[in-house]
Amino acid sequence: MSNKKQTYTSAFKTKIVLEALREEKSIAELSVKYNITPKNIHNWKATFLSNAEIAMEPSKCVAEYKQAAKELNQQVANYAKKVGELTMEKEFLEGKLKSLALSDRKLMVDAKHILPINKQAELLSIARSTIYYKPVDNTYKKSVLEQLKKIHDEIPCYGYIKAHRQLLEDGYSISENTVHKYRQELGIKAILAVKKPNLSLGNKEHSIYSYKLRDLEVSHSNQVWSTDITYIKTASGTVYLAAIIDWHSKAVLSWDISNMMDSSLVMRVLDDAIDKFGTPEIFNTDQGSQYTSYVHTQKLKDHGVIISMDGKGRATDNICIERFWRSAKCERIYLNEYRGLPDLRLDVANYIDFYNNRRFHESINYKKPMTFYWENLDEKKVA
Repeated sequence: MSNKKQTYTSAFKTKIVLEALREEKSIAELSVKYNITPKNIHNWKATFLSNAEIAMEPSKCVAEYKQAAKELNQQVANYAKKVGELTMEKEFLEGKLKSLALSDRKLMVDAKHILPINKQAELLSIARSTIYYKPVDNTYKKSVLEQLKKIHDEIPCYGYIKAHRQLLEDGYSISENTVHKYRQELGIKAILAVKKPNLSLGNKEHSIYSYKLRDLEVSHSNQVWSTDITYIKTASGTVYLAAIIDWHSKAVLSWDISNMMDSSLVMRVLDDAIDKFGTPEIFNTDQGSQYTSYVHTQKLKDHGVIISMDGKGRATDNICIERFWRSAKCERIYLNEYRGLPDLRLDVANYIDFYNNRRFHESINYKKPMTFYWENLDEKKVA
């Protein structure tokens, strides 16, 4: 026996209702005649009568329908606008939250909030397991930190090596590296009357060359190169940046960074510049021992380069590279903090690429240094 529900067309329903309204036969008779239940006939009749007004005034019903549809569309538009605003606000807040330290985000979790913990963890971009983690209290480390503070208060001129020696004497078992790390965490540094580093210390045994650039007209690339060293402070200590610049184009031809200011740094920079761009007619430096050393001056002589050196105490004699240092530091280096040499090296590489290839330079009529370098290269002199 089939349990399929019987369906009826609207025309059939209308026919039955009209017969019922004529009252020539009872509902029971119509039920038997058409093999349908009396309940169906009653329901169809009620529906027909409740909607009879539509047939008499269709325009009013259409107008009401249009008005209802218009109001509904407006409501949907308002909801869509609100959803868009909430989505933008959510993305903004999520971005700000992700920039916070993990420890700060963990403090925002509210176990009593109606929002489940796992959902809060998802929104804060933290692993749910870390919420329940309770760090072990390191009492020994706390004791060492307190002792380091005491040592620094009593003997502020101690560096980490002497502080380590004092800790050993006080009965602590700890390595020098751990002492150094703990002092960094505490922000402790030895208090000393330190003179600002002088990067141009000469060597009396080295030959000094005269300054060749006074009143010289620099007219093309590779006519004059100059070099210098500057120091940059990072969180892990002071490092040294050396560079070679072409005077005519202001293009930086070579550079390197080292944690030691010795001749190997300046030789790496010189060798790299010669390998990539040939040799200049004149090479200008200060009177620092790195540049007056035999290995550096002989390299230039072997390539037939005229050596020029600044007058003692005359930084303006090497003004081209000095202006580059100022630009690099003011536009990039002083605006950032570097954890160590790798971070600094990456950022300096990025800045020099920008300086050479994308930065407009006023002194060369707002052209870009490396483009100007190649445009003004004397091919005959290169050959």
